[in-house]
Formats: sequence, C-alpha cells, structure tokens
Amino acid sequence: MQARRIGAVAATAVAALAARDLVQKRHALLRNFPVLGHARYLLETIGPELRQYIVTSNEEERPFSRDQRSWIYASAKEENNYFGFGTEVDVEHVQGHAYLKQRTFAGAMPDLHDPQAPLPSAKVLGGPRGRAKAFRPASAVNISAMSFGSLSGAAITALNKGAAQAGTMHNTGEGGLSPYHRNGGDLVLQIGTAYFGCRNADGTFNLDKLKDVVASAPVKAIEIKLSQGAKPGLGGMLPGAKVTPEIAKIRGIEVGKDCASPSRHTAFSDVDSMLDFVELIATETGLPVGVKSAVGEMGFWQELAALMERGDRGVDFVTVDGSEGGTGAAPRIFADSVSLPFRMGFSRVYGTFAELGLTDDLTFIGSGKLGLPENAAVAFALGVDMINVAREAMLSIGCIQSQKCHTDKCPTGIATQNPWLARGIDPTSKSTRAAVYLRTLRRELLKVSSAVGVAHPALITPNDVEIMNGDYEARTLGGVYGYKDGWGELSPQLGEEITALLTAKPELR
Repeated sequence: MQARRIGAVAATAVAALAARDLVQKRHALLRNFPVLGHARYLLETIGPELRQYIVTSNEEERPFSRDQRSWIYASAKEENNYFGFGTEVDVEHVQGHAYLKQRTFAGAMPDLHDPQAPLPSAKVLGGPRGRAKAFRPASAVNISAMSFGSLSGAAITALNKGAAQAGTMHNTGEGGLSPYHRNGGDLVLQIGTAYFGCRNADGTFNLDKLKDVVASAPVKAIEIKLSQGAKPGLGGMLPGAKVTPEIAKIRGIEVGKDCASPSRHTAFSDVDSMLDFVELIATETGLPVGVKSAVGEMGFWQELAALMERGDRGVDFVTVDGSEGGTGAAPRIFADSVSLPFRMGFSRVYGTFAELGLTDDLTFIGSGKLGLPENAAVAFALGVDMINVAREAMLSIGCIQSQKCHTDKCPTGIATQNPWLARGIDPTSKSTRAAVYLRTLRRELLKVSSAVGVAHPALITPNDVEIMNGDYEARTLGGVYGYKDGWGELSPQLGEEITALLTAKPELR
C-alpha cells in the first residue's frame, strides 16, 4: 500500500512537470521533450565535474591539470609528491614545453636535505633607491594578492598564518587590510584604484589614512595595482548587498551602498605623476613601493624606464601579472583575450629595462601560474627575482578547482562570503598545509637550480632552458624571447652575494 502511494505521488509529480514543460515558452527543448529534456540541463550543470574526474587525462585539464593539482595537494600534506614510471608528457612534440639543461659539475651548493632550507630574494627590496626600510625578503616565493571579500575570512586567516609559518610575505589585495590579515604574516599592502582603507569619502586617496594602516600592521612594502591578469584595464562594482558592516569598515565605504572601483587611478594620470606618487608614499612611509600590472601596450613601460634612467625617481619593484591570472572574476573576453601571457609579457617588460641597463635597480616579481616548479624555474630564467602564488596557494588549503569563484558558492568555503560554506575551513590545519606547500615549492626550486649547477633559481639563465619549437626542434629561452647576451642574469656581484648567503653555515646566515 505504501509503495503504491509513493508511486502515485511520483507519477503525479512527473505528470505535473510534463504539463508545465509543454505550456512554458522559455525552453524549446522542454516543449518538444517534456521531462526528458531536463536530463540535458542536468548534464550541462555537472559537466565540469564529469570532465574533471572522468573524461580528461591527467595532463589535459585546465587551468590546472590533475597532475598539477595532485602535486600541490601532496606537497601541502607532506605526502609523497613523486611520480613513477616516466612522464605522461609527449616530450618530443609538445609545443612550448620547457626543458632545463642540467650540468655535470657545479660550484658551492646549499644543503638540499634541510627541510627549512632558506630561499631568500637575490635582491634587497628598496636597496638601490635607498629606502629607509629597505630589506631582503626572506622568501623568493610569496602569496599573491587576494582580497578579503573575494576570499572568505577563514581562507585569508589560513593563508596569513601559513605565510607566518613559512616566512613568506602575504599580499593583502586591493580590498584593504582586514583583521584576517593580522595573524603574524608579513604583508605587502596593495593599493587599488578605489583606495580601499586609505580613501576619503569621495573615493580619493588619503595619505594620512594610509600611514595609519601601515603603522597598525607588519607592512613591509606597498604595491600600487594598475591592473591584473584576470581583468586588465577593467574596473569593478561591489554591489551594495555585499557591503556588510565588516567590509564597509575595512574598506572605508558606506554600508549597503554600491561602490565602484574605477578602471584608472585618480591620484595620478600619467607615468610622470605616478612616479611623484610613488616617491611621496616611499618618503612618508619609508617602505619600498612598486607597481603591479598585466602587460598590454608597451608605451607605459618604455616611458617608465626612460624616466627611471634619470635616477631621481623610480619604483622599487614591478610585479608583472600574466593573463593566466584568474582568482578575480572577469568577463570571458578579458580572461581569454586581453593582455599578454606571462612569459611573453614579462620578457617584453624586462627587455625594456635591460636595454637601458636598469635591471639591477629594481626587483622583478612574477605572477600567473608560477606556483609550479617548472613554470617558476622558467620565470627565474627570464629574470624574475621573486614569484607570487595565488591559485596554487588556494589549492594548498583545499580548493578543488570547481570554478565557482564568481558565484559566491565555492563548495570548499575559500572564494565565498557565505558563512555556512566558509565554516568548512579550519584555519589552523589549513595554515599548516599552506606553509608546507610554500616550503616544498622553495625546496623543489633549490633542487632544480642545483641540477642546473647554480645555488639559487635566480641564477638560472635563459641559455639554461630550451623551449620545444615544433617536432624534434627546440630553441633556447633567450632565443625564443629575443634576449641579448647577459639579459636574464644577475650581475656577478649579486650572484656571488646570494651564493655566499645560501651556502654559508646555518648559524652564519
């Protein structure tokens, strides 16, 4: 009897659904195939999951393949991150694949068996311009800009605690310095076009508020964001519904009201006035100050290098973001087709400064899928001094690449403000995983540089890497990107300095 009732209820529900499908006018498929047509929409909904776990091979999936994610997960959990039985890459035919050339003999090398092996920056940040608070970053691998608001408070807490444990820096992102950033990790404070946390009521920049924020936390450097890889040249709108009292207080905006982030800065209007702005902030705070940008037209970079050649003004670092960047939600056209990929964009920027002999005068930072050893090694060979990791850091604390960052429905509670979802993150355990991942990546980079015969990845040169250029043919990295002799290399003095630092006895470091 009970089964009959259930069957009758089910049949009635199906009949009602069929009747609704037949009379609705929104979906032609459902009018022609009532009930059955819903299967198509179900499969479309779960398509990413089907491809992720069933259809694609270990190397096919994007933006991160299953093998890449597996390496990050294993590294973060201190599990075996080795792979057996050879590579799955078609090594002779994969266009653009990079190969590092190992050396038979090498000079002094750091201790690769030290789990806490340091990997400091090869350059002193702010040193060439004599900033009052210039310093050598303890880690050449740091956490990239991800704001509280795009990421949950629990996720930011986990990343900041992880940064403190691993001795890395943590970029706040343009959303302001939140309480979740105050868990012991050293900070790079990012200033975006809306000047969140250091703005007047009308959205203009307020220097006194910036100085107050800097004084309240372990801020080591300031980064002026010009654009990012996810949506270069595009502003944004934070809907009033998302402006909670907490976010309003952190960002210095009104509760419940829409807040626009302009596509351009209002504190300066060209390269000349931007450098005045940089020098003002550096003078008032004593901190190294740099800019972050994706790479589009090169006029900006050429003018910046030309003005810096005079020697009286300049940025202390440039962070080049590739179009592979993707923690920020963006229109498809921007994600796919606006700004250059990292290697192409960075090489053009680096070459602009190299032509004028300025590469030792500033620190180059790269971001855009550089949290994988092979990508990071190529970036260092191109001339990067430090790298920032974003999505890889998210993966280390539990991201499963569900690609729902823009929906506020992140199933792991990382890229959401939904309290119920965010509660899934335990900041204490996840911070340990973030720290272990960061230390493991540094150790892998030391292994790679050691194989190449140098003590630090920044000493890998463009001639130490070859790029597949079609079947059975390869070109050096420098040849692919038009590098001249000596480009991508540290000066002999800096090279000797960082080698001595890494190979010294622990008590002398």
